[in-house]
Amino acid sequence: MTKTGFVGASKSVLVVGGGHNGLVCASYLARAGYRVDILEARSAMGGGAASSDFAEGYRVSGLAHILHSLSPQVRSDLQLDAAGLETGDSIDTIALDKAGQHITLGIDTLAGGDLSADDIEAYGRFKREFIGYAKALEPLMMNKPPRLKDMDRRDKLTLAKLGWQLRFGLGKDSMREFLRIGGINIYDVLNEVFDSPLLKGAIALDAVMGQHMGPRTPNTVLTYLHRLWGETHSRPSLPSGGMGSIAKALERAAANAGVSMRTAAKVQRILVVDGAAVGVELESGEQLHADIVISNADAKTTFLKLVDSSEFDAMFVHRVNSIRANGDVAKVHLALDGLPKIVGLSVEQLSQRLIIAPNMRYVEHAFNHSKYAEFSENPLLEITIPSIADSSLAPPGHHVMSISASFAPYALKLGWETQRDAFMQRVIAVIEQYAPGFGAQIIAREILTPVDIETQYHLSGGHWHHGEMAIDQLFMLRPVYGAAQYDTPIEGLYLCGAAAHPGGGLTGLPGRNAAQRVMRATEWRP
Repeated sequence: MTKTGFVGASKSVLVVGGGHNGLVCASYLARAGYRVDILEARSAMGGGAASSDFAEGYRVSGLAHILHSLSPQVRSDLQLDAAGLETGDSIDTIALDKAGQHITLGIDTLAGGDLSADDIEAYGRFKREFIGYAKALEPLMMNKPPRLKDMDRRDKLTLAKLGWQLRFGLGKDSMREFLRIGGINIYDVLNEVFDSPLLKGAIALDAVMGQHMGPRTPNTVLTYLHRLWGETHSRPSLPSGGMGSIAKALERAAANAGVSMRTAAKVQRILVVDGAAVGVELESGEQLHADIVISNADAKTTFLKLVDSSEFDAMFVHRVNSIRANGDVAKVHLALDGLPKIVGLSVEQLSQRLIIAPNMRYVEHAFNHSKYAEFSENPLLEITIPSIADSSLAPPGHHVMSISASFAPYALKLGWETQRDAFMQRVIAVIEQYAPGFGAQIIAREILTPVDIETQYHLSGGHWHHGEMAIDQLFMLRPVYGAAQYDTPIEGLYLCGAAAHPGGGLTGLPGRNAAQRVMRATEWRP
């Protein structure tokens, strides 16, 4: 991408929020000739991908702790490798078993435990089939979602490519199967294919982690496909230095492109004059003006806090208010005086992604608590020990453990003020069932409930993905009708974060797609 042929090179842009999508969007625009400034409320760029110290000498990724979906197109376009991107060695998933009969899930391989030959063979077929479904969505995910009406040429082209992929890329039989299962629940699908309860529990966890859904919830096949689609871009890995190293590479790429970045610059409101965005006002009272404003914040923050709701019609405000965006995952960080002793696991295996989801009944019961505004008594756990591969994250001989724990609802019935320690103890108690004596190894701890995530990362409801990834909040309906193609009802105001298509995960694609939309809207020509 070059500045040649660019008509609007003098246009100025303010990006609200320096998370990974904000950095990606800003880099694309700066490389095309725009004058771009990023305003980040926190003390460092990177948002949920930034690393931080949670205890003296112990460092860990803040929210995201596994890299598994970065778009190779973004990586190439922004020259991230030259900016120092190091993704680290790929990792497998190990589903823990109390008796030590753990199973290891690779991209299309399965090993360990007391698995039957039928399940091992079926897993390879299942992954190849579902990765095929995920790849068929590529034309839709890599472009702005088509309008529901008044389609332009690009909308029609995107739909044509999607139809071709579904019909001819998959073939007639696979297309029919995709249409059969696409909107149903993962519980029924897995019961059709596998016998092993541990294997089914592991796959079900991937379908529901980060969502307010259990395996019996409709659309969980779609959420599983969304995760698999990310994995078609890059194998899961633990980057050296944590996810903060990815944020630093994105920051360097933005700086190399000419982006100006300010931290500790919280935007209080987006300035709108005669229905058009003209700049922002910071919490300090300072006003900054620009031709274009791009929000990397979630939709509720953007439309209900940063912009006065009187700028929108009542129906649009109602749609935004109705977005389901309450988080259901807590992040737990633990400092350990040594490696946990999990029966049957070597040190090399401890460096992989470890999950606790013994069966689908366990997963569904964990979700049941959340329905009644309670935290799970036996939560789903996704565990990494990044200090095995990167000793700089902890003092010599010590380690850090990062845990995503679900279900932990944002609107807890008894309130998180009095329940945070109780949930922390439940997480530790569950791990101790697999690693006896684990609790005695903990020398420092931190828990980020969805309320903490909302406060510290400025995410409405503390939802990692800026809103549920259900079918009625995806594609041409994300975040809401009327703001689903990165445009908004405010002229010159755009969305570029996970609230926009194609949603959450560290793909960088919401930022990329939003930048492309801005360039087309401002007469950029290749």
